[in-house]
Amino acid sequence: MGTVSIKEVARLARVSPGTVSNVLNRPERVAPTTRERVRQAIRELGFVRHGSASTLRAGHSRTIGLSVMDIGNPFFTDVAAGAEDVASDLGYAVILGNSAGTRSKEERNLLVFAEQRVRGVLITPSDEALGPLDGLRERGISVVLVDHPAHRPDLCSVTVDDVAGGRLAVAHLLDLGVRRIGYLTGPRTIRQCLDRGRGAGQALAAAGLDPETVLETMEAPAMTARAGQEAAERLIASGRLPEAIFCANDLLALGVLRGLLQAGVGVPGDVALMGYDDIDFAAASAVSLSSVRQPTYRLGQIAAELLLEECGDPGAHAHRQIVFQPELVVRESTGGPGRTAATTRRRALTCSPAPKPRDSTLKEIR
Repeated sequence: MGTVSIKEVARLARVSPGTVSNVLNRPERVAPTTRERVRQAIRELGFVRHGSASTLRAGHSRTIGLSVMDIGNPFFTDVAAGAEDVASDLGYAVILGNSAGTRSKEERNLLVFAEQRVRGVLITPSDEALGPLDGLRERGISVVLVDHPAHRPDLCSVTVDDVAGGRLAVAHLLDLGVRRIGYLTGPRTIRQCLDRGRGAGQALAAAGLDPETVLETMEAPAMTARAGQEAAERLIASGRLPEAIFCANDLLALGVLRGLLQAGVGVPGDVALMGYDDIDFAAASAVSLSSVRQPTYRLGQIAAELLLEECGDPGAHAHRQIVFQPELVVRESTGGPGRTAATTRRRALTCSPAPKPRDSTLKEIR
């Protein structure tokens, strides 16, 4: 079978060769019905364009890069799924890079993206230094921050208000009557951990409580289930179990849950447990996990839309900083609806009715 040409695709789709070219290179400029008709003709004829030739002509490829901190965390898997769905619909492929939260690996990812002539980059930065990203932009590669605020008007970002999330989590625990809380956080270099801890402190201050006496912060070397289980084992060995533990993400919380249950510690009967992210495993764990929900798939979608909008027309693009509001999800690990005060806390503390989850709201800051 010979090579299928653009002209043959155009003839079958009843459009001009220029329209076929736009579908291949600038699909956002073509009406959806026409775009689908051209793609159907491409599928029927088995047309494959010469990728390297088109890349050389355009100076970039039909790909975008996505660099995340931990692809083993379902949070980032969901973000990637949202971004990939948007990119795929507009004819882009996604190259995934896992930085493991380290600057050195992140910089290697960015170098690979540049070598592959990606059109744009979505990234959850490993730290606050954004110099390497400015280098990409000087090459004509658009950049959008994901799960990290831009703090500057010339860069798009999509994130969640983690300070508000920390407040929600600890305010809920305080409503249960808890007065000794452990905050299990990840490495202090991770902004999200710091913001969630800051929110926890704000909830205590709002309740007129002294964070120094109520909240004990414990730092795990990684935000994984194994690190969470090891932290639980250390707490049990120390004999200093708090009344509640708030974890900076669900993986830590699931590890803590496993460690506590294996040691015969009741959850929530002996220790109330709160996670963050509301990954799928949170609802399916042995004791369903209360958590702070983030719209992970939506984060990826919006970020990709902003990126490809900028790629399509950089001159007309208006940079935006999108902030989602988190949502409290109450389940068994903190005493879900229907539990009595006597079974909820070992000290028979009064449990207020579980608040109903609020709809996530989107706030845009220009």
